[in-house]
Amino acid sequence: MEATQKQLVLVTGPSGAGRSTAINVLEDLGYEAIDNLPLSLIGRLLDGPPLTRPLALGLDVRNRDFSAAALLETLEEAIAQHGFEAELLYLDCSEEILLRRYSETRRRHPLAPSEDPAIGIRRETDMLAAVRSRADILINTSEFSPHDLRDELGRLFGGEEGPHLSIMIQSFSYKRGLPRGADMVLDTRFLRNPHWDTALRGADGRAEAVQAYVQADPRFDSFLERVRGLALELLPAYRAEGKTHFALAFGCTGGRHRSVTLAERLAKELAEEGWQVSIRHRELERTAHGMKLPDAPPKEEPNA
Repeated sequence: MEATQKQLVLVTGPSGAGRSTAINVLEDLGYEAIDNLPLSLIGRLLDGPPLTRPLALGLDVRNRDFSAAALLETLEEAIAQHGFEAELLYLDCSEEILLRRYSETRRRHPLAPSEDPAIGIRRETDMLAAVRSRADILINTSEFSPHDLRDELGRLFGGEEGPHLSIMIQSFSYKRGLPRGADMVLDTRFLRNPHWDTALRGADGRAEAVQAYVQADPRFDSFLERVRGLALELLPAYRAEGKTHFALAFGCTGGRHRSVTLAERLAKELAEEGWQVSIRHRELERTAHGMKLPDAPPKEEPNA
């Protein structure tokens, strides 16, 4: 299913059936996702500024203005008055499995906080009966793991390519420590260092002269080709597993020359292979904000 900016998906179903997981998956697939939005606010949201992405809204029976009639009326108004291609996604689950999930998490049911969860499940099932019968897409998650649900939603809403994987290629200085959130870190300090060429010291790895200097190292091409091959082998597997973000970081001594050169080259080659790639040069960003990285190992700084 190809998503459009005027596409709206309303996500609901009994508590514990996977609504929050579905909202997170749709957000990863490029939707503007909002969970637990009161029904009374949906009209104002749709009347607001034009959307730049398709919209997914999670609707919970715990909201004080929730009712099956109000939800179905909201759906029809989105189509008739606001011109949206609106669909109702209903996540269902057997009572037995819902009871097991509540038992495992030891949570109280929102419609029976001081009673047996089974009572709340039956109340919720009755309340949602009309909604379930109107659903455009009905998914029974009784036998689904979170990965199964992600795969099914990727098939339905992710287009031909399924779930989307965003890639961040970073450069950094080992003097400042490893970057947070990096899935893979590679050390480039074995390559020839432009820092020792006074004509290149003030430039960085985005400059052609610096890149040419680093790439002249006889080990550069082999290293880049191996990293590129490893990335192209792993990225489809990560995407198939449901991973939506992947960060690879190159480090060198100062974070200005060798690591930047590798980050620029790999990002360009992955983009040419069709991957969505963004670049971050941590130390260059620090310099741009007036926090210059010293050439020598940093001295102990006073507390700010």
